[in-house]
Amino acid sequence: MTSPRTVVAGPASWNTMVRLDHLPDPRPHTLFARGSVRTLGGTSAGKALHLADLGVAGTLVADVGTDPEADLILGALGHAGGTEVLARRVAGPSEQHLNLMTNAGERLSIYLAVPETSPEPDPAAVERVTAADHVVLDLSAVGQGLLPAAVAGGATLWTDLHDYDGVAEFHRPFADACSYVFLNDDGTDDHRALMTALLERGATTVVCTLGARGAVARTAEGWFETPAEPTEVLDTNGAGDAFFAGFFAAHLGGAGTAECLRAGARQATRALGTRHLSPLLDGKV
Repeated sequence: MTSPRTVVAGPASWNTMVRLDHLPDPRPHTLFARGSVRTLGGTSAGKALHLADLGVAGTLVADVGTDPEADLILGALGHAGGTEVLARRVAGPSEQHLNLMTNAGERLSIYLAVPETSPEPDPAAVERVTAADHVVLDLSAVGQGLLPAAVAGGATLWTDLHDYDGVAEFHRPFADACSYVFLNDDGTDDHRALMTALLERGATTVVCTLGARGAVARTAEGWFETPAEPTEVLDTNGAGDAFFAGFFAAHLGGAGTAECLRAGARQATRALGTRHLSPLLDGKV
């Protein structure tokens, strides 16, 4: 029996992560960092690393630039064993972020550069998506470009809407097309109402991560909840992608929604215990 063919499409970036005691106030002043690291970023890269960590082989589709950071991105992705990296080179810079982080889990992400993505999807990526059993479409121009092929191919579609507020137009095509919809509660004061609305719009499973309060899922069968797994938190970056991967891998293994949530919470601790997206990168980037 062969494993399901999985494609993850979206951002892979090179990030500068700066740890602060608190996020900057909106006034001119000086802060001293508690530490910094340059490392792989991007929500799709994070999912690919954690799926590899769980033994789920697949293809990561991403655009990178023609700058030195592109080589750093691809070098780091080389540690996602079993993952095919289908990276299209586009002229100019790769995606780069400056992330200001605090020990309380707060984050301010500043886009330093974004690749000039072609309006036409990569033909090789279209081929992978069309043949896939599961396609994860992350918020990005890459994911948006592959959405028609993913729908036409008949795969089970997954997406991560992050801090969706229920009205943002860029998120809407992803939310409307995908059966498995993930988000966090940063963009809404009533995540349960938003989750119910997403279910009514066509999703079969909606999952909302709540940080230290755990996560909740909504399906036609009702509500499911799980607490966060106790662990030492070094860095919250990538925890949502790890949670997604844990849920996804458990689903592929035939687990029900409640067990998938618990598996997501367990995998999230793998990201929380490292300064990188995944411990697969510890000592390697």
